[in-house]
Amino acid sequence: MAHLPLRPIGKPLLDVGLPSENQAAIATRETALRAKIDEVEAGWGEEYVTRVHEKGKLTTFERIQLLIDPGTEFLPFNSLVNWGRSFKGSKKLAPGAGVVNGIATVEGRRVVVIANDNTVASGSWWPLSPEKIERAQQLALRLKLPVIYLVDCSGLFLPEQALAFPGRTGAGHIFRMNSLLAASGVPQIAGVFGDCIAGGGYMPIISDRVYMTESAYMVIAGAALIRGAKSLKLTSLDIGGPEVHVHQSACADERVPDDPTAITMIRREIARLPSSAAPFYRAGVEVAPPRFDPSELASVLPVDHRMAYDMREVIARLVDDSLFHEVLADRGREMITGVARIGGLYCGIIANNLLPTEHPDEPGRMRAGGILYQQGIAKISAFSRTCNEDGLPVLWLQDIAGFDIGVEAEALGLLGYGSSLIYTNSTNRVPMITVLMRKASGAGYYAMAGLPYEPVLQLSTTLTRLAVMEGRTLAIAAFNTKLDDDFEIAATDPVEREKIQKAMEDTAARIEADMDPVSAAARMDTDEVVPLHRLRDYLVAAVEAVWQTPRPVRNPRIWSLHDLELLARGSRQSQKQVQVEVAAALTATDSEGLSAVSVATDGTFWRRASPRDPYFVLEGQQVEAHTTIGLIEVMKTFTPVKAGVAGKLQRYAVADGASVQAGAPVAWIA
Repeated sequence: MAHLPLRPIGKPLLDVGLPSENQAAIATRETALRAKIDEVEAGWGEEYVTRVHEKGKLTTFERIQLLIDPGTEFLPFNSLVNWGRSFKGSKKLAPGAGVVNGIATVEGRRVVVIANDNTVASGSWWPLSPEKIERAQQLALRLKLPVIYLVDCSGLFLPEQALAFPGRTGAGHIFRMNSLLAASGVPQIAGVFGDCIAGGGYMPIISDRVYMTESAYMVIAGAALIRGAKSLKLTSLDIGGPEVHVHQSACADERVPDDPTAITMIRREIARLPSSAAPFYRAGVEVAPPRFDPSELASVLPVDHRMAYDMREVIARLVDDSLFHEVLADRGREMITGVARIGGLYCGIIANNLLPTEHPDEPGRMRAGGILYQQGIAKISAFSRTCNEDGLPVLWLQDIAGFDIGVEAEALGLLGYGSSLIYTNSTNRVPMITVLMRKASGAGYYAMAGLPYEPVLQLSTTLTRLAVMEGRTLAIAAFNTKLDDDFEIAATDPVEREKIQKAMEDTAARIEADMDPVSAAARMDTDEVVPLHRLRDYLVAAVEAVWQTPRPVRNPRIWSLHDLELLARGSRQSQKQVQVEVAAALTATDSEGLSAVSVATDGTFWRRASPRDPYFVLEGQQVEAHTTIGLIEVMKTFTPVKAGVAGKLQRYAVADGASVQAGAPVAWIA
């Protein structure tokens, strides 16, 4: 009982890899993402970097590089906030909302860094700048991580003050978060490097330690405003420089000559804090990379969001040594639950299974993956509650089309089971981390700890599609009154038909653009868009940050997890046995010696990926056992139908786009 039997998971890429075109498509997306991140990190460009250097200061990213431990990486989040958004009163955009958030390692401890980008309007706060700062403060508060503020802020960008000043999460909420962090005992250390006017001046004051450089000042109002209001000839340094705030007002603790010295002093303060508890919780276990390289994820995840894949292969490329203890493997098989180590530390994992699974009450009847059914909902609710009881953080790997719908779903009370899951995730005390692998659709996104349920971090990939429903589906719903029972345009007038068709296409295109992960990140609907090969780096940092501060957690001997498994052991049947039985059920031979290719689930059979694409296989062509001859579609999720045997595809048994039942033959192979 004291130790979980972590077992190998995953297969070599040779057995699961997708065609090279898939890797190329992902590489194209990730190259485009890198270009956007580079543009954000460049701020307003070399001209403004030069201005900063001429003032004897470092840029924000130069300060960060001095701050972090040598050989470690700074992991930014909320990088793309305000991407592509223009504002009145500025000819330039606001890359990253003028703020840099990230997780860093300083003196061996994980910390949260919040820094004004001094190459973007002198570090002004734009619309969404306050919310971005508060998001980092919330992460620090949940995980009790030290916060380092690198303050160089000339206050609100005044032409758009109505969008940043007054609301519930406007600029004033930053100072409330400062106060909540202080009240919770979270260390806050501030370096003040330049113009800190109004809100920029308030931001560092509640910090435990405040360092000011000789070129820095903190003022409620700048010299220009005071000269205009009181006819005084003053500079901002006269009003609120280190001479005033270190030696007179005591609003700052120490003055230092320059930026590098301030960074050195901040590192010294972090070194005085208690060391990380993560080594204690590892209990002597070393951090081990996965046996399967995380860079192989580009060969595991299909770019086409409709295509199914094996989520266990994803897990195998994220967890230490590719070892995983699956819990309740024979129940609610459309969901995967279990425990692994990430960075040497235990973490619960809940993930969608995209592969077809057997109906629990009808042996031999298969159902599409990527959907929440009754048993799966109950299973992940119970597992999530158990992790919360035991103190295990939970990693959610989402690729979900939504909840099951229809007569059976309503009769089984999915609304009630879904509410139970939502209650569980709303009241969990343990930190949750959510990754949107591809689809994050409808209420399924909520139920699986989407951002409204306050995971400490939500990450997306370049394949993520976050929305209530797909663009075409939404267009059909929006124009339903103008469509017939087959969802075709009912109008007979050519001009009217063309008008409706154009409106539907425009609606679908707009929704598709909104679903883009960069657009979601620009709106702060996700924290960061991460290249697949960097996903494990973020997870290691996040999980270690969870375990850094001592927290309520049971030792493995008394985990409730053991009780849950024991009580559910009953009639356990291994996943491998189930797969063998299903494969046998779908294999048949007719009197002519032709082998039937049957489908595993009810659904719609397609012989090509889209009406514009060629057929996968034509009648008379040779196929291998692994050749895809079609797709079975259930709720916009597509599962490849493989030939199963090598030979010649003699004929198809159903038309392209036909509705089929589980077990029905769709093709015959000689």
